[in-house]
Amino acid sequence: MRIATLVGSDGFAGDGRLVHVDDDWVTCRPAVARSLQDALDRGGLTPDPDGVEQLFDPARCTAPLPRAFGFLDGSAYLNHVELVRRARGIEMPDSFLTDPLMYQGCSMFEPPLAPICAAPEWGVDCEAEVAVITTFVPQGTPSEDAASHVAFVMLLNDVSLRHLIPDELAKGFGFVQSKPPSACSPVAVSPDALQGWDGRKLHGTLCIDINDTPLGRVQTGEDMVFDFGDLIAHAAKTRDLPAGTVIGSGTASNRSPDGGPGKTLARGGAGYGCLVEQRVVETLESGAPATPFLTPGDKVTIWMENKSGQSLFGRIAQEVRPARQVKASSRL
Repeated sequence: MRIATLVGSDGFAGDGRLVHVDDDWVTCRPAVARSLQDALDRGGLTPDPDGVEQLFDPARCTAPLPRAFGFLDGSAYLNHVELVRRARGIEMPDSFLTDPLMYQGCSMFEPPLAPICAAPEWGVDCEAEVAVITTFVPQGTPSEDAASHVAFVMLLNDVSLRHLIPDELAKGFGFVQSKPPSACSPVAVSPDALQGWDGRKLHGTLCIDINDTPLGRVQTGEDMVFDFGDLIAHAAKTRDLPAGTVIGSGTASNRSPDGGPGKTLARGGAGYGCLVEQRVVETLESGAPATPFLTPGDKVTIWMENKSGQSLFGRIAQEVRPARQVKASSRL
């Protein structure tokens, strides 16, 4: 099952209109449920028999689940964790090998074509990752059972503002300003219809381009130390997870074939799922980063391909624009 959420000029409003996307990606049909959250809560994921078939236009898509009950983002790829901590001059504790990192992020999600509105001095970076949308998960669900609660799989661009992160983490509380809303792929896919899903993780090539130049072709099934069963169980240790909780894998990242921290595509490696990894490797190799962070006008494109080269979720395609400036209004 492939689903999307549409907004447009034909009366769709609020959280949009849930639709089923046909196998050919050309047409779609409304679901019985109005929204994905409604379908997860009360059923109604089947197509509406009275719904009118229409052309599927990804430009009309918002996020499959625009407003979630929670967004819990992990760091399942320890190569990414190690590289980012190197950038901060911090060693990776042994406990990271057995206990997943996870933070609670912004649970409002952007459309796949939404601009990234940020000031260049904030150190704007992309982070390409796989995410799942869960059904209801009871507190204490073990890892071996947790992956059965995956309802849909999609992609995220988990934008990071790298220059804001150190001061936030120094306060001892975590990310807020440095983690704006993530953008989602136009389509989410149920596990039973998803080529490459093995029940706990997704195998495929996650593609990341910056200004139409490849940054990464990351194999998501490799080097994922904690799978989605592990991540969901970790999130549910002390609480129930409502249906409609989003769990992210963290930035997908591959080690180089020789076991090193990573390789550029030009040298035969898988490249990177974010810019900070490339900057760290450049620093390790030559003493300083050569790759800049994103600035207004830069474009980020993220998609995923199966073994046949077919796109699984459609494309996230975002352009960086200057940060929004809202004028203060007078109070009566």
